[in-house]
Amino acid sequence: MDLAGKVAVVTGGNSGIGEAIVRGLAAAGASVVIDYVARPEDTADLVKEISAAGGKALGADADVSTIAGIDKLISAAKKEFGQLDIFVNNAGIETRQGLLDLDEDSFDKVISVNLKSAVFGTQRAAQTFVDQGSGGVVINVSSVHEDWPMPGNLAYCVSKGGMRMLTRTAGVELGPHGVRVVNVAPGAVATPINAKTMQDDSLREKLEDSIPLRKVADPAEIARVVAFVASGDADYMTATTVFVDGGIMQGGPGL
Repeated sequence: MDLAGKVAVVTGGNSGIGEAIVRGLAAAGASVVIDYVARPEDTADLVKEISAAGGKALGADADVSTIAGIDKLISAAKKEFGQLDIFVNNAGIETRQGLLDLDEDSFDKVISVNLKSAVFGTQRAAQTFVDQGSGGVVINVSSVHEDWPMPGNLAYCVSKGGMRMLTRTAGVELGPHGVRVVNVAPGAVATPINAKTMQDDSLREKLEDSIPLRKVADPAEIARVVAFVASGDADYMTATTVFVDGGIMQGGPGL
């Protein structure tokens, strides 16, 4: 995929899937703004790595659960690189609480980080694209749980279900402006959030047995799909979800 000359923002971009997306977009030629709220040293190392490889990247400390934080990222992209072409709503958290255990503060935090940030990230990025007059793409990193119940993790599932309808509705609304909105929905991925499972041989084996491809995804495998969706090769794709799950939704029980 060729993203030379493009400028991207990736929320939650200094770890896990977000870090892989940053690397993938930069490798394809995009200049990248890396959003983070913790571990600034990891962001600095990632920027150095991309720069050493001949790419361009910038770290930005911004809380995307607020509109001010989202605006900070877009302003950083425009100030440093002159434009914005790709906005990746990747930031996400979970609490692993079922309905009967769910407390208000935990619900509000998950919805703010996962869904509110995606709604207003999409809005602010789309307005920037419209003002620039050259189109653009918003990519929401969703989950198989936008469509597949996960008992014991209700707020997370609600947030990802909201992202599904955000993508479908915003994609339809923004199509006439040349703005695309697409979800990329991973299944099981080897990220820090799944460290307990990945470090326990029995838990990992049980999980992999439920996946038709018999493996947990590497974050880079998700990043490659994001780079494709961001590229001109996917320019007729919008208002839809691309599942990258190894077939787990068809072949195994809930995670």
